[in-house]
Amino acid sequence: MFAGAGSAAAWLVAFGLLGRDLRGYVLWTLFAGGVAWLVALVLTARGDRGVGAGIALAGALGWAVAAAAVAVRWSSSADWPLW
Repeated sequence: MFAGAGSAAAWLVAFGLLGRDLRGYVLWTLFAGGVAWLVALVLTARGDRGVGAGIALAGALGWAVAAAAVAVRWSSSADWPLW
C-alpha cells in the first residue's frame, strides 16, 4: 500500500508541477489522478490490491488538495478561478 501511495504521490506532484497557475495545476492534477485511478482499478482486479488501494488513496488525497486550493482562492477573491 505504501509503495502505491508513494508512487502515485510522486506521479501527481510531477504532473501538478506542469501547471503554471492554479487552473493548470488543477487540470493536470485531475488528469493525473484519473490515470492513476484507472491503474488502481486494473491493479485491484488483476494485480496487487494493496498497491491499487495505495494509488487510489493518494489520488483521492491529491484531488482533495486541488479542490481545497480552488476553494481557498475562490473564497478569497470571490471569483471562480478555473475560467
